[in-house]
Amino acid sequence: MKKEIKMFHLSNFKKVVFIILCVVVLALFVQRLFTSNNIARNDVSSNEKITESKPTKPFKVGIVLSIGGLGDKSYNDSAYKGVQLAVKKLGIEFDYIEPSTTINSEVNLGANHLRQYAKEKYDLVIATGFLLKDGCEQVAREYPDVKFILIDSIVDAPNVTDLVFKAEEGSFLVGSVAGLVTKTNVIGYIGAQDIPFFRKFQGGYMQGVSLVNPKAKVISKYVNGLNPFLVPNRGNELANELIDQGADVIYTAAGSTGIGAIEACKKRGVYAIGVDNDQDYIEKGTVITSMVKKVDKAVYDSIELAVKGNLKPGILEFGVSNGGTDTSEFLYTKAQLPAGTLEKINGIKKDIISGKIKIKTDNIP
Repeated sequence: MKKEIKMFHLSNFKKVVFIILCVVVLALFVQRLFTSNNIARNDVSSNEKITESKPTKPFKVGIVLSIGGLGDKSYNDSAYKGVQLAVKKLGIEFDYIEPSTTINSEVNLGANHLRQYAKEKYDLVIATGFLLKDGCEQVAREYPDVKFILIDSIVDAPNVTDLVFKAEEGSFLVGSVAGLVTKTNVIGYIGAQDIPFFRKFQGGYMQGVSLVNPKAKVISKYVNGLNPFLVPNRGNELANELIDQGADVIYTAAGSTGIGAIEACKKRGVYAIGVDNDQDYIEKGTVITSMVKKVDKAVYDSIELAVKGNLKPGILEFGVSNGGTDTSEFLYTKAQLPAGTLEKINGIKKDIISGKIKIKTDNIP
């Protein structure tokens, strides 16, 4: 009897254990199923987020160049260099338009070129040169949500940033160089147009000459015409006329027209002074120095501000004090300079920065 009872308890115990095991297995199965579903849902959610995220839109810059276009070894090449640097360092996308070859066409078509980029919703549109002032002003009003940069002129608008170079300061410096190296005391200047913009170059140049060499005189000629920036033959002719009058240093502010003037100086054995870019390399030893406008740096810095959302409307000035205008580095001509020339030029720079030297920009004879 006792044996039967014992067997009965053992049988019941096995049943209980079996039931418990079944419950545990079922619970583990349910838990595993729930976890798998959660993982699947998380994966789907993650995938949905990836699908919904959009790549960052590239920052697009459109630049309308000035008369002369690329290859002028001067103003346009410098502006283009600044945009290319922004492509390399900031990853922007850009497009450019080279204008026609006459002033009238540039003025008349400038607005159309700028408008093309504004219509296509470029993030930043750059107008290179004072000839595009009217076009920039007009298109900036039409597209108030587009940011514009205008180089070498001023448009007062809430979406325009003006990059203004103190060319008179850089011209004062190269005028000082001319006054120190001349042997005939006759110094030449060739400007693109007889207008206030180019008279600033002339005025600064004349004042720099006068400071270091009161005995020297400056004689000037202007190219004028429909395309004064793109006629090197005319630059050559005018330079020869100045040389015939005794000039032994000639500064030309007229885009690629100045290349012809440099060639004439080389042939006649006198000094030339380059403009906008460092043009010393064009005729090594003949180009004694260049009035360098750091258009490339100004363009790059402005694009960087725009990319970061920090570009403000108004005037940004570039002069001797911030390295916006300067002489070249005399890479090929240091040995040709009279003793003490570089020290004198550095002293003049300091006096311009301190305000000791005041440069007139109007009433230039």
